[in-house]
Amino acid sequence: MKICIVGAGAIGGLLGAKLSLAGEEVTLIARGLHLQAIQKNGLRLISNDGSELVATPALATSDITEVSPQDVVILAVKTNSVEAIAPLLPHLYHNQTIVVTAQNGVPWWYFRKHGGEYEGTNIKSVDADGIIENSINIDRVIGCVVYPAAEIVEPGVIKHIEGERFTLGEIDGSKSERIQLLSQTLKKAGFKAPVRNQIRTEIWVKLWGNIAFNPISALTGATLESIAKYPLTRELAKNMMLEAQAIAEKLGINFGISLEQRINGAEKVGAHKTSMLQDIEAGRPTEIEAIVGAVIELSKLTQTPTPYIDALYASVKLLEATH
Repeated sequence: MKICIVGAGAIGGLLGAKLSLAGEEVTLIARGLHLQAIQKNGLRLISNDGSELVATPALATSDITEVSPQDVVILAVKTNSVEAIAPLLPHLYHNQTIVVTAQNGVPWWYFRKHGGEYEGTNIKSVDADGIIENSINIDRVIGCVVYPAAEIVEPGVIKHIEGERFTLGEIDGSKSERIQLLSQTLKKAGFKAPVRNQIRTEIWVKLWGNIAFNPISALTGATLESIAKYPLTRELAKNMMLEAQAIAEKLGINFGISLEQRINGAEKVGAHKTSMLQDIEAGRPTEIEAIVGAVIELSKLTQTPTPYIDALYASVKLLEATH
């Protein structure tokens, strides 16, 4: 398959390297020193067992417009970067091209093909002006929840820390031929790629932890393990997650696991810095809007009070503005 990874950073690089090594025709969209290193030396992947492999993509470039139409476009950029690159994405399409949204937080398409009372509602926190939706026809979209942890240890080098699962779902809940093919392609590359008919539930299960652990880590500099083990921050995370749970349940979501199980799952990841903490430390914009701001937007939509979430959102926004 012709697969374009838009945003070949930590997660995009992990996907791109393993798909390329599995024989797919992979194009990587990257930039800066990272791109230069890939173009010169290939993309080096340090696996979580310590072994190393070098993948040679079909093309590595910063210019989407020079890429031919693709079968699959995987959006692996941060949520706050999607709007800027979205108008260029049609250069990558043929009639059957699918677009896999592999971002954290509440996706712009959440209430498309939703079928509930909020069908058609826009999530302004992630697509205020409709630029993303105008650039990605909703029929192309496949939802994806990203579970692996990875990092760029130096330009052109990705370290896979843990996790192999990319959960997939058609946003109308169907089990289409195209999603089954995508799942098999990812499995052939060594990933777990289950197809779920309730992708929004999967999104909420991950977001349930992210909404607490990401902002707490950004403010404290602490790892997942530290936050979960320290009684006061564990309690803070719990209170934030209870607020998020109340919103999700009003939207028809049944988590299927307990709050304690979700916190324990985060703790087991260990001394891992969240993506939001990594962004703060690097002086980059965070995904605060998709992970927290969008949930506050949903809290107002469902008339659910969120004092803990509101407080952490305001604190991270100030940190981002002054850091």
